[in-house]
Amino acid sequence: MQVFKFGGASVKDAESIKNVTAIISKYKDQELLVVVSAIGKTTDKLVEVTKNYVDQTGDAFVQLHAVKNDHFNILKQLFDTENHPIFDEIANCFVEVEWILEEEPQDSFDYLFDQIVSLGEILSSKVLAAYCQLSNISAKWVDARDYILTDNTYTEANVDWEKTEDKIRRDIPFILDEHVIITQGFIGSTSENFTTTLGREGSDYSAAIFASCLNVEDITIWKDVPGVLNADPKWFDQTELIPELSYTDAIELTYYGATVIHPKTIKPLQNKKITLNVRSFINPEKNGTKIRTTNQTLPVPSFIFKVNQVFINIQPRDFSFIVEDNLSHIFNLFHQNRIKINMMHNSAISFSVSIDDTGENVWKLLEDLEKRYKVSVASGLELITIRYYNQQTLDRVLVNKEIIRELKDSYTCQMLVRNIDE
Repeated sequence: MQVFKFGGASVKDAESIKNVTAIISKYKDQELLVVVSAIGKTTDKLVEVTKNYVDQTGDAFVQLHAVKNDHFNILKQLFDTENHPIFDEIANCFVEVEWILEEEPQDSFDYLFDQIVSLGEILSSKVLAAYCQLSNISAKWVDARDYILTDNTYTEANVDWEKTEDKIRRDIPFILDEHVIITQGFIGSTSENFTTTLGREGSDYSAAIFASCLNVEDITIWKDVPGVLNADPKWFDQTELIPELSYTDAIELTYYGATVIHPKTIKPLQNKKITLNVRSFINPEKNGTKIRTTNQTLPVPSFIFKVNQVFINIQPRDFSFIVEDNLSHIFNLFHQNRIKINMMHNSAISFSVSIDDTGENVWKLLEDLEKRYKVSVASGLELITIRYYNQQTLDRVLVNKEIIRELKDSYTCQMLVRNIDE
């Protein structure tokens, strides 16, 4: 039994969907569950639909229609006739969102976000399942919302593991006896059957949930890169493939911001000792990277770059010490504003952090902090994290850079920097 996960880039157009179907076809005689993300940039487009609906700009229907055209153009390239049932299925999916847009918004933004943006995964999985069936694969479309059960924390739902595991174990193995299952990443549902989402890029997490509950031997995430690399190719001309990685190192890399694997994905797999393969859908014959229990450390230093960083330094207004009560209050404000800390440092009289510049919620956080603390801010910075660093790697990334803050331990160095020429 295996679980495959295909991201948006792997199903971005008709040719890509044909390629994914060819990969699935090689495993069609095995027990296989496939988790798929929304097609291409669909999620981003549906986020804009949601924002414009809530703001009542008048553009929501226009943007939704553009998403609809994208999908029907793909369908026309995949299927010989528009009489195929998939055309009506996809049209009906859009009708459900159109009903939402016809009414003035009454619910919270987060709730509406989940009801609208979740459409992307429903569409892509239906298209892939229909094309697999056309390609003589015994594929069955399964609604992930029937199996991944969550609380009602919309946009960042928490999985009810006990109920989810019970549902998956009760039904899914019997379906896998007869069919390849095509289902969705990113989405779940509440006990009231309202759709929830698991956080951006949550499709990897969905695949890990299914894998963990089914106790599979391994899971494969298919990417547009050869596997886990020691740096993002957009930052380095020369990168190295890491053929094997421990769960610990993988968790550390994702914690510090490596984007090849979703941070929530690895822990459920580690708990069950399930091997995670990261392979290329462009070159599916290559082995890629295996993440599993191993004592092997990273063979080369690994680099993680995060741009558009905001540095916030916080001090008590009365120059008293930063103590537990202050820290508890500060962390609570970050939690309330849904802001993740990428780097932090505290001294007796100050607490400083680096965070992503995510816009309005950052400025709301600053307003909340300034009610009680003295706050200074610097923006437009870059956070460099090196796992298994040495002096040569530090020198390599610090050309024309000024260090604002630096943290080191035996294995990891984090440096918040700005360009000297600015």
